[in-house]
Amino acid sequence: MGEERVNMIVVREFDPRKDGVGVEEVERRCEVGPGGKLSLFTDLLGDPICRVRNSPAFLMLVAEIGEEIVGMIRGCIKTVTCGKKLSRTVKNNYSYNVINNNDLSKPVPVYTKVAYILGLRVSPSHRRMGIGLKLVHQIEDWFRQNGAEYSYIATENDNHASVKLFTDKCGYSKFRTPSILVNPVFAHRVPVSNRVTIIKLTPHDAELLYRRRFATTEFFPRDIDSVLKNKLNVGNFLAVPRGSLKSGSWAGPDNFLSDPPESWAVLSVWNCKDVFRLEVRGASRVKRTFAKTTRVVDKALPFLRLPSVPAVFRPFGLYFMYGLGGEGPRAAKMMKALCGHVHNLAKESGCGVVVTEVANREPLKLGIPHWKMLSCAEDLWCIKRLGEDYSDGSVGDWTKSPPGLSIFVDPREF
Repeated sequence: MGEERVNMIVVREFDPRKDGVGVEEVERRCEVGPGGKLSLFTDLLGDPICRVRNSPAFLMLVAEIGEEIVGMIRGCIKTVTCGKKLSRTVKNNYSYNVINNNDLSKPVPVYTKVAYILGLRVSPSHRRMGIGLKLVHQIEDWFRQNGAEYSYIATENDNHASVKLFTDKCGYSKFRTPSILVNPVFAHRVPVSNRVTIIKLTPHDAELLYRRRFATTEFFPRDIDSVLKNKLNVGNFLAVPRGSLKSGSWAGPDNFLSDPPESWAVLSVWNCKDVFRLEVRGASRVKRTFAKTTRVVDKALPFLRLPSVPAVFRPFGLYFMYGLGGEGPRAAKMMKALCGHVHNLAKESGCGVVVTEVANREPLKLGIPHWKMLSCAEDLWCIKRLGEDYSDGSVGDWTKSPPGLSIFVDPREF
């Protein structure tokens, strides 16, 4: 009987004209969290493709039995940095430029085409039928057809069913364990040190700064310009010690990088609030009342700057900080100032939390405010090489490479 049911499974491309209701029902039944306890519900605001829509290439598949949708999966493809090498030429979007003699030892990025799987869902009533495996295999076929060399997924370390599916049955291996850091947005503004100057960068200036300083960071997207120019990008911000700019004001990335201050930090902000909303469900009345009381007190007495629990028990949005980088002995302090600035932007926008994801050993992690109870110390990324006929290139098999200090988390698929 089980075999007959498996043979009835049809996997096809998502059709927004007729699949919306069925997909929403599967999402509702797959709320994150054990039954009877706290669970995290995601409202995709009526757009099931929202989490991949801004990627260079994307696809969503659904699995159905009869006319009932019982599972789905999303995937996207992009070109990212997988390593670095020494070279006498640098390739930009337009041409090859010869590096001067002072830059001969400067590493340049090695790119690869990578696919990302997210949003795999199987209705609880149809699990252990091979539906998840079939969805993964189908989307991997699409990845290969479009030239992707690697595929990776992100999941919770304690999501044993997901980890087992990908590592035991699909050939993925554990690869990176970044940290998701979550900070609540309070009813009061967070003070930002008056010893720090925060500069808002244009997308063009931010692109040049990122490419020249962080292009060799693992998973750095080659189309960073598309990310920075996207309408969901709130802004790009640079923090420097007050009075440290030689020209007295921002004079462009060329002048800045030719003689940078002793310490500085940079980040960009993505508006996830207009893509999806989250909601924590299953909390007791006592917990909900306590959280509400902290917010009431914080709102009534903002000058006290009391920490308050955000309104996570009703739908809330978030700002995502990405492209975190910096240099110098006080870079973490510069980053803390930037995080405070982003908190205040998020407060004005009505967000519930500010989130970022960084490498486990990221040096700037010390400057990122977050609540441990809301954060995830170790997210789990698993990776797979899609074809053995690919060249090892300059970095060899990426799946076997050791982790670096930093990692670039693309906001388009967070």
